[in-house]
Amino acid sequence: MSEHSAKPGQPLDILVLAAGLGTRMKSRQAKVLHQLGGRPLIVHVCRAAASLNPRMIYVVIGYQAEEVKAAVESEFGNAEVRFVNQLEQRGTVDAVAAARDALAKADSTILILSGDVPMVRVETLGKLIQQHEVDNASCTMLTVRLENPTGYGRVVRDEAGRFVKIVEQKDATEDERQIREVNAGIYCFESQELFAALERVKPVNQQGEYYLTDVPRILRDEGHAVGIYQPADPREVSGVNSRAELAEFENLLRRGTIRRLMLDEGVTFIDPSHSYVSSEAQVGRDCVIHPNVHIEGKSTVGEGCEIQQGSRISNSRLGQRVLVKDHCLIIDSEIADDCAVGPFAHLRMNAHMETRAVVGNFVEVKKSRIGRGTKTMHLT
Repeated sequence: MSEHSAKPGQPLDILVLAAGLGTRMKSRQAKVLHQLGGRPLIVHVCRAAASLNPRMIYVVIGYQAEEVKAAVESEFGNAEVRFVNQLEQRGTVDAVAAARDALAKADSTILILSGDVPMVRVETLGKLIQQHEVDNASCTMLTVRLENPTGYGRVVRDEAGRFVKIVEQKDATEDERQIREVNAGIYCFESQELFAALERVKPVNQQGEYYLTDVPRILRDEGHAVGIYQPADPREVSGVNSRAELAEFENLLRRGTIRRLMLDEGVTFIDPSHSYVSSEAQVGRDCVIHPNVHIEGKSTVGEGCEIQQGSRISNSRLGQRVLVKDHCLIIDSEIADDCAVGPFAHLRMNAHMETRAVVGNFVEVKKSRIGRGTKTMHLT
């Protein structure tokens, strides 16, 4: 596929900021490694980035660098992603400056993403880049309006609605804190102008940090065009900052997946609010999913199957018209058409069931093949 070009003849590079600890998660694990829908947050962001077909994705790593690198590499090859170490943790400017050697040598449009914003849609990022191109801007930022903007940097505009500056919550005046438009932390920059402006950022704030949010103001003051793009749904550009927010995102992702399966694929859920299906799983038409069923990873369930209460299917493949009875565990296994499993059966480590085979209650199958029409009944 061809590279995405933000401006004629100019390549797109993507910079993902993933070096921070994330203290509000109250965890020893780096925030971007916490999982949403069975995958680390950073992988969701890099997947969206890769869908834009950039010249290169650069991931800025710092805290638990090797673990973050391993999580990304498990999904992408070295040809698609490169890693940059952030040696100093003095704010977002240091995170971007860490990539100077890789990005400042050639003209490109740089899309900056946060590694903890997993729900951002490729379509939204594409529209941001498109507006950046149409406006011939030096910087285009993504902003949203929130009912409760507490904690976010406010976007200050002039009387004509043009961008003036971003002011952080702790540095804002009382009037500025009433502003509901906030910075989402996603930007398009022109590389040469970005890195020139970074050198002029000063730590003039209560935290004494070097903020990337000062760069759009610096570019504006120097006469460069600074644009703003607002998506329709603020939730897609919200970051994950706490365990509570992570749970909310998980619920949002799960509800969207189940709704899609009901409306687009013809799947029946007895109780959608108590069913759990990976966004990467495939479930065929006329399947019936009972409460407290988990379908995880890249599992595939054929048409006309019934998965009864309390069963868990992970990275497995089920054929057509398979009956999985109550409380079965099926992991890394394959079940052919017209089979029955359970209740209370356990299939794992590449177990295979051929057509019309039956595994009964309290049966465990490991690294084995159950032949066509064979029955292995209880306590086997």
